Amino acid sequence: MTEQNNWKHNAYKRKFIASFSGGKDSVLALYKAKLAGEAVGLIVMLEEEGKRSRSHGMPPELIQAQAKSIGLPVYTASSSWSDYEQTFIGLLEKAKLAGAEVLVTGDLDMPEHGCWHEEVAKKAGLQLCMPLWEENHHEVVEEFMSLGFTTMIVTVNLTLGMRIDDLGKVLTPDYIKELEARGIDPCGEGGEFHTTVIDGPLFTSPIHVQSLDILQDGDYAFLPLVLEDDSKQK
Repeated sequence: MTEQNNWKHNAYKRKFIASFSGGKDSVLALYKAKLAGEAVGLIVMLEEEGKRSRSHGMPPELIQAQAKSIGLPVYTASSSWSDYEQTFIGLLEKAKLAGAEVLVTGDLDMPEHGCWHEEVAKKAGLQLCMPLWEENHHEVVEEFMSLGFTTMIVTVNLTLGMRIDDLGKVLTPDYIKELEARGIDPCGEGGEFHTTVIDGPLFTSPIHVQSLDILQDGDYAFLPLVLEDDSKQK
């Protein structure tokens, strides 16, 4: 696949739309892509009812606060899993009308063949850029922290070495060492955890959040976050 040789660099001097979860990998990928090209917006897919994001279960208000601080519009839509792909492609096509030539994602370990993001990008007439692709996971997290980003753990899989008391933890070098000592991938690429980024060099101001009560659903535990002002209404 000749195109995969350019997966890390396709944003160079081009306009792009970034797939955005609000977590560390998508934020770092966006940061790197913005150094090379020009972002036209962020794509965020929501669950059917539109109350949470598909990827990290974030409320739309928090996503919009991140996007406002970053200074980019959000291309968003609600969907079921059955129409997810078509809805995603529709958002890519809207971004293309706004000038996007490339889809940027924060994936580290996408397969060389059968890459879903490459398939949907091609259907929308875009190229694919994955700035973190095949990077060393520990080095990715180290770079993220060294740049000055702040991120909290908001979802954990309790069957993969994570614990309830990991929720709300901010990623630091010492905490990453602890996770690795417990056999946990520092990027959570095995599905161990998800994060929400609340500050860093992409943001004009920090995102002030309030934690709600921890929720548990089967093997997973969640720490819902709301904007600090919104928490007063809960």
